Amino acid sequence: MPNDCITYQNSGYFSRLIVDYLDQKTELKSLYNRFPTINNFKLQIEEKNNNFPIENRAILVDALKKQYEKFIVSEETLNHIDLLNQSNTFTITTGHQLNLFTGPLYFLYKIISVINLTKELKAEYPDYNFVPVYWMATEDHDFDEINFFNFKNKKIQWKKESSGPVGRLNTSGLDEVFEVFSNELGLGDNAFYLKELFKKSYLEHNNLADATRYLTNELFKNNGLVIIDGDDKNLKKLFIPYVKNELIHQTSYKKVTDTLPLLQDYDVQVNPREINLFYIQDNLRERIIFENGNYKINNSSLTFSEREILTELENRPENFSPNVILRPLYQEVILPNLCYIGGGGEIAYWLELKSNFEENNVTFPILLLRNSVLIATKKQEEKMTKLNLSWAEVFEKQDNLINKKTEEFSSFTIDFSNQKKTLEEQFKLMYEIANKTDKSFLGAVKAQEAKQLKGLDKLEKRLLKAEKRNHSEKLERIIQIQNELFPNQTLQERKANFALFYNEINNFEAFFSLLKTQLQPLTQNFSIVII
Repeated sequence: MPNDCITYQNSGYFSRLIVDYLDQKTELKSLYNRFPTINNFKLQIEEKNNNFPIENRAILVDALKKQYEKFIVSEETLNHIDLLNQSNTFTITTGHQLNLFTGPLYFLYKIISVINLTKELKAEYPDYNFVPVYWMATEDHDFDEINFFNFKNKKIQWKKESSGPVGRLNTSGLDEVFEVFSNELGLGDNAFYLKELFKKSYLEHNNLADATRYLTNELFKNNGLVIIDGDDKNLKKLFIPYVKNELIHQTSYKKVTDTLPLLQDYDVQVNPREINLFYIQDNLRERIIFENGNYKINNSSLTFSEREILTELENRPENFSPNVILRPLYQEVILPNLCYIGGGGEIAYWLELKSNFEENNVTFPILLLRNSVLIATKKQEEKMTKLNLSWAEVFEKQDNLINKKTEEFSSFTIDFSNQKKTLEEQFKLMYEIANKTDKSFLGAVKAQEAKQLKGLDKLEKRLLKAEKRNHSEKLERIIQIQNELFPNQTLQERKANFALFYNEINNFEAFFSLLKTQLQPLTQNFSIVII
């Protein structure tokens, strides 16, 4: 990582809440359990071990083995699943939507952050085992958020109707997406690899959950990644008492609502509902609403009395799905988890949830902001060196960057602050005179001062504009390199798909190895990866 790399706090790409969390501001400390430091994991291990039922481990392992039955599983992953039976084994977890062909780059960064942290923890605490887990968001319904990925500035999109949990969605229609993607890829060994990966993932599996499991397993199986699907009847059985509590007492609504005033100085990420559960079937995902003593399934004719809905819960727990407020609790009930790794938005809503965990007597995990990465080619790095452009500078807003570089390239000072200060000093004498005469003259002095200061502002802007023209060639190159690294003035990791870099490397194993080498989960710096 370059020495002048920028911290998350100074990058300008994180909310004030996340910056204050990273800075461990006192006013936020009641909203999380422990800050992510290597030493704090020892205490987290002890707490989770005392608060995680041993019988849940056998149910978890059995469910995972059934989920993997149709897949070729690496020895590393199988070993990790078996280790989960042991009381000295814990998980590090991240979750993500089922984005088509992994979606944006940060999907990979989340998982690599998890893998690298398990290795770091094993080195520090050799008596324990640490398993990397990817939680597939199979019960989400926001299909429009996941049905595309960007490649070479083109949106590769799967057009299909979806109304239920996306994990159960059949993969019909993805052959058309494959054709479009294949044409964009062109020829070559790497292109062939990507085509085969897409084909085997999406054209040889019947639903999106299986397709995503296959794809993610292919990319990370050598690292022992364990992929879990929460849309599982036996896992949902473990969550029945918490669902029952939610239906009858609406605990999460009360607890999160009580927490929100502590976040009043920030933008609230999510607001709780009275009941934070969905009722799901293959083509249905609707809120459960309590009205007039009955439980109504929104936008449907389904209605349950209290006795009926509790019977339904006991017999068919798979039909009950936690929303964003309750999903974290479900995760921590079924996993011996120590830490959740997520993006800024995820950490923001987790910070609303601790009191609900405490009410349910479930250990609140350590919250770790995932690694963020900027990938650049050696050619781009060389261009930046020639332009005397630092990595910290390239993160700046473009207008500010161009103004700063114009002043740097200019042979004279564009800033008129000294002239304005001199003008203000001269007007002090005028004010002394004005105070000895009538108010109308004082008003005239003020107006003249404002006019002349405004005139200096205009001259300063015109001079800056003229200097931009004089140095336009260099400035255009700076704009070009920044636009390449920050497409549409946003983080590369939120736009680009990993396939974009297939021409820049000899093989994808080398690409992933490079990322794994560079990413350090417990640091708070952007990683700059040169390929």
